[in-house]
Amino acid sequence: MLTLGEQHGIVGDIALKAMALAGYSANALSPPWPRAQREVSIGRNMLIAPLTRTQSREANYTWIAPILTMDRAFFSLDRRVDSFDEAKKAFKLIAVGIGTAQETRLREEGFPDSQIYPLKIGDNPAQMLLKGRVDAWFNGVPESRYIWQQLTDRPLVMGRVLMTANLYLACSKECDAQMVGRLRAAIDTLEKDGTIDKVEAQYTKGLPVR
Repeated sequence: MLTLGEQHGIVGDIALKAMALAGYSANALSPPWPRAQREVSIGRNMLIAPLTRTQSREANYTWIAPILTMDRAFFSLDRRVDSFDEAKKAFKLIAVGIGTAQETRLREEGFPDSQIYPLKIGDNPAQMLLKGRVDAWFNGVPESRYIWQQLTDRPLVMGRVLMTANLYLACSKECDAQMVGRLRAAIDTLEKDGTIDKVEAQYTKGLPVR
């Protein structure tokens, strides 16, 4: 299974639990995110998580099941921004995970290349923001808060949620139907027995509500 970032995160952890429940052993890898998406798409029976289901990706994967709904917003050190238009005017340089749905959304909203700073997934965008090398970070809310808390006690200013989408466990376009069915059933079980909520709570415990 290919995951986003060195740590598996909420969706990655749940995907690993689903694989175990379905009777599969996992070999979790974390290559650069654009390469991970490409390798899974053209491969066979390869899993990837977390992946946002976008129009441009729709035909490239077998979408097993949504695991978590993720809000995205702009984060900065000193300024709350509540719209894409406001962000275009307020920030000279915006960090975003390379190859992510967030990067795609910024480009769809008309942000120029000169304003977008794609970075390797993980704490890299947060580090750049903390050092003042970028003006803002456009990313998932719980992930950003979790990463920030690991780095610093400095306040992080969050704007209004501007993007909401489900994060999926997905498979290669060419994917064994039996495996897909077993994994879907496993994720359904994890949702019904409260495991997904428990995993999410482990990551968000102690984080500010807003």
